[in-house]
Amino acid sequence: MTPTYWFLMIGCLMLARGLAATTISRLPVTSAIVYLAFGIILGPMVLGIFHFRAVDQSHMLEILTEIAVLISLFSAGVKMPVPITSARWGPSFRLAWVSMSITVALVAAFAYYVLGLPIGAGILLGAILAPTDPVLATDVQVRHAGDADSLRFTLTSEAGMNDGSAFPFVMLGLGLLGAAELAEFAWRWALVDVIWATLGAVAIGLGAGALLGKLGWALRNKEPRHDVLDDLVGLGLIAVVYGVSLLAYAWGFLAVFFAGVALRQTELLLTGAHKNRQGLLVPDDPKADPANDEVPDQPVPLTVSAESLVFKEHLERLSELTLVLLLGGMLTLQDWNWRTCGTALFLFFVARPVSVMLGLAGTSTSLKLRLIIGWFGVRGIGSVYYLMYAVNNGLPSTLTGELTQITVIVVALSILVHGISVKPMMDKYWRRK
Repeated sequence: MTPTYWFLMIGCLMLARGLAATTISRLPVTSAIVYLAFGIILGPMVLGIFHFRAVDQSHMLEILTEIAVLISLFSAGVKMPVPITSARWGPSFRLAWVSMSITVALVAAFAYYVLGLPIGAGILLGAILAPTDPVLATDVQVRHAGDADSLRFTLTSEAGMNDGSAFPFVMLGLGLLGAAELAEFAWRWALVDVIWATLGAVAIGLGAGALLGKLGWALRNKEPRHDVLDDLVGLGLIAVVYGVSLLAYAWGFLAVFFAGVALRQTELLLTGAHKNRQGLLVPDDPKADPANDEVPDQPVPLTVSAESLVFKEHLERLSELTLVLLLGGMLTLQDWNWRTCGTALFLFFVARPVSVMLGLAGTSTSLKLRLIIGWFGVRGIGSVYYLMYAVNNGLPSTLTGELTQITVIVVALSILVHGISVKPMMDKYWRRK
């Protein structure tokens, strides 16, 4: 397809999505299913109008997915209930590191014993498929800044962190596929890719977010009419934090998420936010907390985290539409075989539920909540990014085709099965609650 037809196709889909927003929101499925269906119909499986070959466009697709994940992670971070406490964030930390590691191990074992892949390829496949997605899981994510619902919070914070915590396993898989001296590689992987890259990312994100929060507050206090372009400031923070993390050999995805969390917490503290009954900081706004009957004398102070959120969510929708459409154009009839579909079924019905139950063992999380979390492990744009990263960073060509097939089918099936089940299951959960 020529660029002219790409503009026409994506433009028409954007117009239809924008004009039919209310109708789509009433459907019993997610909007991602609509985009995927549109891509499949136009792609090689049906009409054959366009065929997007991911491996041929791996560098472009890596950049597109990288940007989409970064924006989504930051948006998720600024919506997180703060402050960070072990009681509230403990299950999320377990899911993002313990459950994610168990998922990688289970998928690697399946790939090695059932699919016959090398152990390095199995670990890499596990790292690609283990992270839950912050872009596509909008129906189970935190809906607004400070949303305190435990289910939405746990799923969103897990997705925000495990996109960074999966990176060490991506590097381990690639290393095992090409490392000459495994002993030396193992030490470097443990010290640099796991310990330093993780702790460094958290420190960079928390420090940058807190610094920007204080700087924005100081500028607005110093001169009340001082204009701050919150959208550009938010995007600038994402870019700077990510760039510094890459220079410091830290995981940028993790840093960007925690930058959003720190920015929101710092701004709430500076605006004098009080704590509600759950111990969460909330703005001094009666609409933000039903228990607060006092009407503030002054208007609620502007903050970067709140004012830029709408713009980020619009960018999220644009990236979701474009990338899911491309995903539909990647699928061919040859991709649907027992190896790809079997991996998806194993991930959905074995690896994800087992890893969640083990990761949350010993916590106060209810069994019903664990079962729902175990089902809604939505895979999506993050998995495509990791795949493209691997393709562009040493994945042997003999494995590229199969890992690409498995990844696109797993993501497509995740969009379908989770997209169909999310609304009825969530409605039933909240009605009972």
